[in-house]
Amino acid sequence: MSHDSTAAPEAAARKLSGRRRKEIVAVLLFSGGPIFESSIPLSVFGIDRQDAGVPRYRLLVCAGEDGPLRTTGGLELSAPHGLEAISRAGTVVVPAWRSITSPPPEDALDALRRAHEEGARIVGLCTGAFVLAAAGLLDGRPATTHWMYAPTLAKRYPSVHVDPRELFVDDGDVLTSAGTAAGIDLCLHIVRTDHGNEAAGALARRLVVPPRRSGGQERYLDRSLPEEIGADPLAEVVAWALEHLHEQFDVETLAARAYMSRRTFDRRFRSLTGSAPLQWLITQRVLQAQRLLETSDYSVDEVAGRCGFRSPVALRGHFRRQLGSSPAAYRAAYRARRPQADRPADPEPTVGPPPPPGPPPAPYPEGGPVPLQTRRTPAPLGTSAPLSVASENGREAYATSRASLPGQRSGS
Repeated sequence: MSHDSTAAPEAAARKLSGRRRKEIVAVLLFSGGPIFESSIPLSVFGIDRQDAGVPRYRLLVCAGEDGPLRTTGGLELSAPHGLEAISRAGTVVVPAWRSITSPPPEDALDALRRAHEEGARIVGLCTGAFVLAAAGLLDGRPATTHWMYAPTLAKRYPSVHVDPRELFVDDGDVLTSAGTAAGIDLCLHIVRTDHGNEAAGALARRLVVPPRRSGGQERYLDRSLPEEIGADPLAEVVAWALEHLHEQFDVETLAARAYMSRRTFDRRFRSLTGSAPLQWLITQRVLQAQRLLETSDYSVDEVAGRCGFRSPVALRGHFRRQLGSSPAAYRAAYRARRPQADRPADPEPTVGPPPPPGPPPAPYPEGGPVPLQTRRTPAPLGTSAPLSVASENGREAYATSRASLPGQRSGS
């Protein structure tokens, strides 16, 4: 799933400075960056595939700090260029950053800011979004990163409108992607933007990947909250909610358990997690439904009841908004992909009246909660929204935006 911002036409009108060339792509590497993510733009933009109909880019691999640069497995890399080479690039890619908690080198941030001011397109793959955010290039913009780091990005940089659902976000002159494979999706999107569908399709065939992937990151979400919540008093309330998802309760119930007013609870929850508590609760219920559809033979009506939805209709609506599928279709597709031996066994026939229903299953057979999703202006109840904590005149706000086509907000 991609997100093409309506700001893109305005951004596309920006002109490159005279010394920069559109066909030059600079890849900015740092010590400690993972080699897989680092290699993606090197492979896409650094190999001559003109024989397959893919226009050639000129690649400049630049060190963002003094080398040698250490990477996965203890390998050491020596980049042929330094930060000065970025001044020639029409596109600058930051494929990854070594730590979401440590600041990038200021010299590298200055180089990125200058490149953007001079009209270059700036791209952050996976945790590279943290480098773009540190440079101030994501302020007030939609962005994404790996779902596991999205709450941290939203909390650390509250002016960034983080959407953990998207595989990549194109905001015109600044683009970001989710985790490893989504970096390939974004690089293909860049080729498609520059040279059209045919060139992107030819490159996808060479890489043996789909030219466009449908869906987003929802299907990969883990059930963990930001590490910062562990020592917070709200952690107890969150734990209670996760243990009682089969019951019908609302955010007012959670606020009462935290001995807070609803308004104070909302503000505290957002500041801690980067999400609105209502959207978080809906997401947890949908994820629990997803797990039950995968691991049980309960009917959709039974799944709705065991996940705290007031009706199967409510489950279907939220499930489709978050996962792009009905519960029944999701279960059928999931089981079709599974080996026969892994599927639930058919129940043995019984004689006589059915046994009384047992207690509901534990909400999380394999773990805890999931990253959260909010954004700039109030979203209607039940919509799936991006992560952000934005303040305007002292009031926090959200905004949601869904695609007009699967994976897109405007055509590309």
